[in-house]
Amino acid sequence: MPSQRETINCFYYIKKKMFRAIFSIILWPIGAIIFLIGTIVYSVSIVFFSPNKLHPLARVLARIFMLFGGQWFRVKGIAPDPKNGPYLYMINHASLFDAMMVVASIRHYFTGVGKVEQFSYPIWGYLAKQYGVIPIVRQQLGQAINSLVKVEEAIRKGVSIMLAPEGTRTLTGQLGTFKKGPFHVAINTGVTIIPMGLLGAYSAKSKSDWRIQPGILTTVFGDPITIENYENLSLEELQELVKKKISELIRTKL
Repeated sequence: MPSQRETINCFYYIKKKMFRAIFSIILWPIGAIIFLIGTIVYSVSIVFFSPNKLHPLARVLARIFMLFGGQWFRVKGIAPDPKNGPYLYMINHASLFDAMMVVASIRHYFTGVGKVEQFSYPIWGYLAKQYGVIPIVRQQLGQAINSLVKVEEAIRKGVSIMLAPEGTRTLTGQLGTFKKGPFHVAINTGVTIIPMGLLGAYSAKSKSDWRIQPGILTTVFGDPITIENYENLSLEELQELVKKKISELIRTKL
């Protein structure tokens, strides 16, 4: 028979699971309504203003989405000066909260890449296109390379880019294998790399679980990696350097 301690632990485990499920059932429809309202507001605004001008609005909306998703948000570290860009932001990819965290953290307009399927979604596809998101077909190497060429062109025009070197959300909460594409972009453009650690996102909403866990989301900015820091490194060495930096950031004690 289980001991009294084991019985109590089992009871609290079940209670915690039930609370999280009930909390999620309440939050999903509320979050969907808030997201729809925010999307409509942004969709109307982008007709009259550029994404660059609308970035402050996007930051506010991202914080509102997180708040109604049961998350308190904060930023640690020093965000780079927008005047010294463009930058190539590299993040760990943990959750659907990632994009909101990054938008809320960065003080200037930037864009990124998105699965080509997203561009067929109602409203969201329109927003992604207007925001300058670059579509990528990951299953087809030739088209994926073409997308990265467009990323390089954007950087040369002074537009900052955010990329997740893992390419997809983690299933374990740990950093996955880094793909080479983002590092080809860095080497080809000489752009300053900004490593970022996203903490709490995996616990809040993992890829394999529909439930939302209320908590604290934290973005941690790492030190810039300039061309002087990596011009003599091979692609693999740069890849390992950035992975080490992001790994250190996501282990930050808060």
